[in-house]
Parts: sequence; structure tokens; C-alpha cells
Amino acid sequence: MKQGRLRVLLGAAPGVGKTYAMLEEGRRLRSEGRDVVVAVVETHGRAATRAMTLGFEIVPRLRVAHRGVDLEELDLDAVLARAPQVALVDELAHTNAPGLAHEKRWRDVETLLDAGIDVISTVNIQHIESLNDVVQQITGVPQRETVPDAVLRDADQIEVVDLAPQALRDRLSAGVVYPAARIDAALSNYFRLGNLTALRELALLWLADEVDSSLQRYRSEHGIGQKWEARERVVVALTGGPEGETLLRRGSRIAARSAGGQLLAVHVTSQDGLRSVDPGALTAQRALVESLGGTFHQVVGSDIPEALVQFARASNATQLVLGVSRRSRLAALVTGAGIGATVIRESGDIDVHIVTHAAAGGRLRMRLPGVGGSLTARRRLLGAAIALVGGPLLTWLLTAFRSEDSITSDVLAYQLLVVVVALVGGIWPALFAALLSGVTLDFFFVDPLYTVTVDEPLHLLALLLYIVIAVLVSIVVDQAARRSRAARRSAAESELIAGVAGEVLRGQDALQAFVTRTREAFGLTGVRVVVGERVLASDGEPVDGPGASDISVDRVAVGERAVLELHGRTLQSSDRRLLGIIVTQLASALENADLEQTAREMAPLAAADRVRTALLAAVGHDLRRPLASATAAVTGLRSSTGILSPTDREELFETAETSLGQLTRLLTDLLDVSRVQAGALAVTLADVDLADVVPAALEELEVGPSAVELDLPAELPAMRADPVLLERVLVNLLANALKHAPSESPVVVAASAFLDGVQIRVIDRGKGVPADRREDIFVPFQRLGDTDNSSGLGLGLALSKGFVEGMGGTLEYEETPGGGSTFVVALRVADGSPTCGGTVTACR
Repeated sequence: MKQGRLRVLLGAAPGVGKTYAMLEEGRRLRSEGRDVVVAVVETHGRAATRAMTLGFEIVPRLRVAHRGVDLEELDLDAVLARAPQVALVDELAHTNAPGLAHEKRWRDVETLLDAGIDVISTVNIQHIESLNDVVQQITGVPQRETVPDAVLRDADQIEVVDLAPQALRDRLSAGVVYPAARIDAALSNYFRLGNLTALRELALLWLADEVDSSLQRYRSEHGIGQKWEARERVVVALTGGPEGETLLRRGSRIAARSAGGQLLAVHVTSQDGLRSVDPGALTAQRALVESLGGTFHQVVGSDIPEALVQFARASNATQLVLGVSRRSRLAALVTGAGIGATVIRESGDIDVHIVTHAAAGGRLRMRLPGVGGSLTARRRLLGAAIALVGGPLLTWLLTAFRSEDSITSDVLAYQLLVVVVALVGGIWPALFAALLSGVTLDFFFVDPLYTVTVDEPLHLLALLLYIVIAVLVSIVVDQAARRSRAARRSAAESELIAGVAGEVLRGQDALQAFVTRTREAFGLTGVRVVVGERVLASDGEPVDGPGASDISVDRVAVGERAVLELHGRTLQSSDRRLLGIIVTQLASALENADLEQTAREMAPLAAADRVRTALLAAVGHDLRRPLASATAAVTGLRSSTGILSPTDREELFETAETSLGQLTRLLTDLLDVSRVQAGALAVTLADVDLADVVPAALEELEVGPSAVELDLPAELPAMRADPVLLERVLVNLLANALKHAPSESPVVVAASAFLDGVQIRVIDRGKGVPADRREDIFVPFQRLGDTDNSSGLGLGLALSKGFVEGMGGTLEYEETPGGGSTFVVALRVADGSPTCGGTVTACR
């Protein structure tokens, strides 16, 4: 059977017109003769959307009873039985009622596609799985209904239904999106201009990336190798040298010249992993790439130009940036064309930029093998000594057994001496040994003997070839020895980094892990990281006190403010490379620690800001009704003088008084919660007996024994609480429970002592709270997504949670066994301490 096609309409926020656009497309397909049905459409009470459904065949929905509530869901079996050509399925991320064939609606859509039915569906950007956390950071609202990215990426067509943020707010204000009761809260929370702008950008960027991925797949499937300049992509080749920063900044400027330009940095590592690279510089350049908004890549290849060009083509790059070779003109003349020239020749239609920099090679300077190597002076002197001592000894031994046929073994013996010197002392002692052995062979073993002249031209040629071969052998041996040392050094570096990574994964502090590993790697007596006079991390024996002046101390700057102190032996030059890696990683660890500390400091401020925003939204929501009632009552009294009867006047006065009282209580509650969030709420903690607080709460609510059942143990200990705030908490919780509890089932107030605390439970047998809403019931007036939240639990729970936390306790929700809601207030047992009066912070 032919697979159906999926078309998804993507929106940045509710109300942009996704459902309307879906129905509009359905009408167009019907006019072309296609068989189109409405499988499920959520109009959310919007008249324009409802009008668009007229004329469509609508598949009746499946009614599902869940916890006493009738839910309407997509009837998958009915749509399959109807078998239309096209089905319109709204809200792809919707979670189905328990008991249906699939938990998620997108699973229903997959079933329809498998049946050969084309589907047009809708989804908002906040419901995409990979963007869920990003949207929550932007809006502060968690989303539990998500669609896997793979489902959307497998869609045959994705379109963005776009609407400017201010235009969407205008639609919202006009009542097109939400009813009047929800407009103010929506505009003040989710639909803030900044939120909508960020969500719109997120939707457009996500679609742009998806289009780019589709383009890459198309080029791959059709074998298209040449670049398509759909967007500017700049690849910067990094060697780990000092020119890297210059190249990255130039590449960033090139990418920024066009909208949507991308910056990619690539470093080619040799297949043996032994190419000499400064890891500290490479790490710093990687951080610079990320700060410039680019990405860092590392590829392995034996042929650097080929690897660079292949990476650029695979990335569909339009520009390739390389630095001018650090080799001098003499070196280029001797060794041939460099990487830049080869890349230019192989790049084809990719533009190549060769950028000059301060580290470019000198006019005549040529770096020979071994110059500036890692061998110590002691090793080089030892190699020269072997050449000076071993040469005469070998000559004495060979002359003692000299014959006309021994010239071949003599040459090989001197060749062996050159190899030994190269292994011990490196290239320069080996070159000296090669020249010395050549002269010695001529003087002692080539006729005429004991002269530097040669009778036979063939013998002269052989002698010159020996010297050249000896020089080449010394170079090869020296390079092999250096690579062996580099491999051992790289293994030590990798072991250090891997050890630190393992300890961090096991939960150890990264800074402390680096300090410990540094001391172990260098065999030091002590290592510590200090900032000013403060020690951030240390390991080893104490480095201060008596005898400290006799210990070698090496201090290395870490970042801009920290210092790494190394106590013990003096580090050799060969240790400095590994030390550079450690310092770079320590700087990154310190930066991460600073960011984590900043995040911890900002978290309470962000939480307080979210609560204040929600409370301000609540003001606009709850002020309307009492203010309108009071205004109407006062207006009636003023305009109906002499017409109203005394009874009517009394009712109006009572209405105004009641409304103004509600208004006063609301503003008092809001101000108190704001003070709690700021740590400035006046809280007076004292030893409180629950038996004294519950009756006062019941009296304020004017409820009798038939409505509330009390289960308070006689031996219940006193609690540490503010009696006034605790009474207000119980009033709010009881009012909420009485509102939702069935008339035949009384609300239960139970209490128990547990360890060093007291738990108060307010239990009702109502409908309870859906699992996906339980984390939001303490947030004032949140409106999530496109769903109808008019039955939210309101401000009282948010106030109660703030009051309880202000008293040092917790307020949590639990599901009542058998159905219903249970709110648990946990407070500390009274400890007999004196009354604490002051702010929340002072009393804790």
C-alpha cells in the first residue's frame, strides 16, 4: 500500500492561524476534487475557525470517560473505516485520554499514514522535543506535550504559519484568540512581545536548519558534489599555531557579510596522532570559535590539503580560509609547494582566502629538523661525546683488522655509529658523526691512506654517497625518536585528561581533580590554585609554614585572576607542554565554576521575577470582578437617589462593602506573597497548637461539621509557625477543597507527627488534578498552549505555598487514593525557642 504524505503547519505560538490555514488548505484540496475530511479540529471557541469547518465532512469524535469527565478524542478507527484521501488532524502533540490505542496523537497520524491516508496537521514550536527546554527558558512555562524531532523531520512538507509578534498581540487584545477573562494574563505572561519575538525566531531557525538538512540529503542522493551557495559557509583551517585567532576573526567577518552565514573551524590531525600541536592554543581557539557563534571540528587525515578540501565539500562550504605558510622562502624552495598552494589547486569552485599574519615565515629563515626540539642539552652533549669518543675507538678497532676486502664492513660499522649517535643526541651530533666518519673513512681506509685525497673518482663518489646516506639516516632516526617521545608524551597527556574526565563523571569537583592529577603527574609535594589570598583547591602536603622557603615554588597564571602554585621540584622544559594543557583546562574549569556560581545566584532572582510577573497578571485577572461589582453598586446608589427602596439600597451597600473587602484581601495577599519572594514578609514564628487554628479557619469560611471532618490527634505536638499565616493557608486550602468536593463527601482535615515535623492534610474526594497539571497548580493563572484552562485552581494555592515556605515549611500535592486531591502542609515541630519576629530571612 502506498504510504500517505504528512504535511505539518508549524507556528511560533498559539493564535498565529495554523488551524485556520489547515482548513483553508482543505477547502482548496476539496475544490480540486480530493476527498477531504476533518478528523479532529480544535476551534477553541474562535468564530472564524468554526466558520471554516462548515461544509466539511467531520468524523464524529470518540467520547472517553476519564475520572468523571467526558473527553472527546480523535476516533482513529472511524477515520480508517472512512478511508479519505486527506485527513485534517489538529494539534499533533496532543496527549490522548488513557485507554486509547495510542498515548500520543502523532502515533495516530502514523497509523493513518501507514493506511495510505494523507494528513495535514499543526504543531507549535514549543512542542518540538529538542526545543522544549529552550522554550521553557524563554517563557518560563514547561511543556509536557511534545513531538519527537524525527516525526517532524520525516514529514513530507513543513510550513511555517508566520505572524508578526505585535500583530498576534493585537489579535489577542481583540479577543480573537482567547476569551476576555484570559486576555490580560496572556498578554502579561506567555504573549509578551519579547517572548513572541524569540519564539518566532526559533521557529524560523528550526525550519531553516530542516531545509538545509533536506538540501544536503538531496545533494547526497543525487550525487551532486559541487557547492550550492544557498548560504555562506566559511571554513577556517587551524593548525594550532599563533595565527589561529587572526584567521578565525577574518573568517567570522566574511561569514557575517551575508545573512545566515556560518563559521566552521577545522583542525586536521595526522592518522598517527603525532603531529606536533600546541593543545593549549588549540583549546583557546576552540573557545574563540564558539564565542564567535561558530562550530569546531576535528578530522583525521594523512594528507592535510585533501582532508581540508573534503571537509569543505562535505560541509557545502563557499569559502575556505587558510593562513600564509610559516615556512620561509628557502624552505618552500627546498620542500616544494605548501598546503595553501595544494588547497587552491584542489578546491575547485570553493573560494580560498590566504590570509597573512604575524607568524608568517622570514625571508631566508629555514627551520631544519631537530631545531628547537625537546631534547635536553645533556642528551645532545652525550651524543656528541659518543661521536668524539666512539669514532676514534671504532677507528682503532677497524684498523687493527683492516684488509683489502673489509671496506664494506668498515662503512657499515661507521653507519651504525651514526645511528647510535642520532638515537642518543639527536640530529646535530648525528650530522657531526656522519661528517667525522666520512673524513675518517677517507683518511684511514681509502687509498692513498693517511691522506684526504682520493685516487679513484669512483671511490670519491662512494664516499660522498656515504656521507649523504649517513646524513639522511641520522635525520630519519632522529625523527623516529622524536615521534616516539611525542607518542609517549601524548599518551601521558591523554591519560591525565581522561583521568580528570573520569573523576568529574564520578561526581568529583573538576578543579580539585585537575589539582590532584597535576601533583601526581609531576611528582610534586603540593599543588594549589589561589585567587588572591583564597585557596580554591589544593592537594599534597602543606606548602606553608617552616621549611616552606626551601621548597621550589613555581607560579603560573590561570586566566586573569587565579594562580597555579607548584611546590616541589623545578619543572623541566619538557614538562611545560603538559603544564600548558593543564593551565588551559584549569582556566576552563574556573570559568565553568564562575558561570555555575552566577547561575546559582541568579536562580532565586529569576524565580522571584516569574512569581512577580504571575502575581501582576493575577491582579489584572482577579481585580476585575470585585472592582466591577463595587463600581456598579456605587453607580447605582448615586444615579438612583429617591427611586430605590431601603432594601435595594441596603443590598447595594452590602455589595459594595463585600466587593471592596474582597479587593482589600486580594491586594493584601498579593503584597504578602511578593514580600515572601523578596524575603521581607513579616513573619512571627511561635509555638502554635493546630487545635487553636483550625476552628478559626472554619469560622471564617462559615462551614459546619457536616462539610468538614476533623482528624486531629490529641497528642499532636505544637508546630513552629505564624498563627495568622497558617490560618490563611488553611482557609485557602479548605475553600479550594470545598469548591471541588462532592456535596455528599465531606472534606477531611487530618494531622500527624512525623520525625521532627507535623503534617497537615486537607483531603477532598473531587475530580483531582490531571497528572500533566500538578506541577502548575501553585503558579498563578497559567494558561498553557491551546488547551482550555478556564477551570484552573487560581491564586489561593500560590499564596498558600508562599506563606508555608515563608514559615520554613513545604506545601505539596498528592492524589487522594480513590480519586481527589490532598494538599500536605509540612511544618517543623515546636522546639520551645522564643517567638521570632521579623522578616522571613531573619526567622529562618
